[in-house]
Amino acid sequence: MNISLSDKIKKEIDSIKSKFPDDQNKSSIIESLLIIQHENNGYLTNELIESLADYLNVQKIDVYEVATFYSMFSLKPIGKNIISVCTNVSCMLRNSDQIVNYIEKKLKVKIGESTKDNKFYLKDEMECLAACNGAPMMQVNHINYENLTYEKIDKILDGIKDD
Repeated sequence: MNISLSDKIKKEIDSIKSKFPDDQNKSSIIESLLIIQHENNGYLTNELIESLADYLNVQKIDVYEVATFYSMFSLKPIGKNIISVCTNVSCMLRNSDQIVNYIEKKLKVKIGESTKDNKFYLKDEMECLAACNGAPMMQVNHINYENLTYEKIDKILDGIKDD
């Protein structure tokens, strides 16, 4: 079953494609998947992957490889707001384990789970989010928050609106 991409999504994908030579549509896969995933409540389906492959005129496996390789993509429904906590050395030395535990208790989830209302998804622990100087840090929807304290976490998560 092939799901058709909306005109809005096609227009955004066309804008992405215009950045690359005409014969290099594979270069548009990552950005296109991010747009499609966002429009599909945070996850990708096989049908959407196939639709993108058709639209870009590339093999389905080319799109599937990208969707399964990068940690920013999900192939199953998850909470709308994705939280990633860095647990690499710099963050670990500055108590990232306690940060993870605090978020789990606050949201009543474990790593890899979504809240009951699907507002948040606590992503698997991340090896590095490239902000060692601001450890401990986390990302919410790919926005970095550094030098975390419990109070900062409360302010960040409580400030995310339902929509």
